[in-house]
Amino acid sequence: MTVKHEAMLYDRLEGGAVRCHVCQWECSLQQGKLGVCGTRMNEDGVLYTLIYGEVSSLNVDPIEKKPLFHFYPTTQVLSLGSWGCNFHCKHCQNWQISYARPSKDGWTAGGFSERGQRLTPEETVELARDHRCAGISWTYNEPGIWLEYTLDTARLAKEAGLYTAYVTNGYMTEAALDAIGPYLDAYRVDIKGFGDEPYRSLSGITKTEGILSVAERAKQYWGMHVEVVTNVVPTVNDSPEQLRGIAQWILDALGPETPWHVTRFFPHAEMNHIPPTSVATIHSARKMALELGLRFVYSGNIASDGAEDTTCPGCGKLAIRRSGFRAEMVGVASGGRCRACGRDLNLRGC
Repeated sequence: MTVKHEAMLYDRLEGGAVRCHVCQWECSLQQGKLGVCGTRMNEDGVLYTLIYGEVSSLNVDPIEKKPLFHFYPTTQVLSLGSWGCNFHCKHCQNWQISYARPSKDGWTAGGFSERGQRLTPEETVELARDHRCAGISWTYNEPGIWLEYTLDTARLAKEAGLYTAYVTNGYMTEAALDAIGPYLDAYRVDIKGFGDEPYRSLSGITKTEGILSVAERAKQYWGMHVEVVTNVVPTVNDSPEQLRGIAQWILDALGPETPWHVTRFFPHAEMNHIPPTSVATIHSARKMALELGLRFVYSGNIASDGAEDTTCPGCGKLAIRRSGFRAEMVGVASGGRCRACGRDLNLRGC
């Protein structure tokens, strides 16, 4: 059985209905109904979250796995996920938890029922410290729908000297971002396409402008470290126009020092019929973005060829060498600067 916890950011409406303001769906729920995410329920005119402290996945990871390449490089992070999602991505790698909905047997997706574990915010912080992690990351499913629990945990994490990171689809509201803003250090956001059509095709989302504006607010208002990931899916978002549009937005809205991870798609979940992205497409996207003016563009999900290394845009010297999820600081001076020429490399936590 799930544990109910009163939700944040909702309005009571006439007739016992409620409206949730945690994500940009802003669901209006009648008595007994769940939101799009499958984790928020109206019971007698009160909105409850069903996933407070409900942990589906728990690991100690390199921070590079998120991927976050310019945020506390080489450190270990306690990574947690819960259940449900406000997207329904057809290519989701974690569909067993993101597609899950509450049932009498726990959480059910695709005919399979699973149970996770329950952790209080205090227990989560203690786990991070016991495993000598430098921080906590909420990932695997969408952390924005886990707002109440991640907020309580993030407050304690900051008191304990731990960093905090969201790995997010970016569909939270500005109000939700502002609630956790004082306690969140990194905002690793997926940008699945430029414009509404790729999101409609991949995730069932029809209005995407708010994803961009909330990411901009995370960077400009809250001063979070922001990195962007785009999984390049053939026939959906792999056109030169799509990729250039994303790159130009990053350049204009987040700044040229913002890392962009351009990653290769592999068939998964409901998109097993789509072939893997060609390596040439990934290389071409990276080349285009660098020529456009982005300083740090990385190729993901391909054999290591140096395209995940950090080199200094000033002098071209190698700063961080990466192989898989292993990183080696070879040319970084204190303060996150290039050891050879002193240029700022936009490295947080160095």
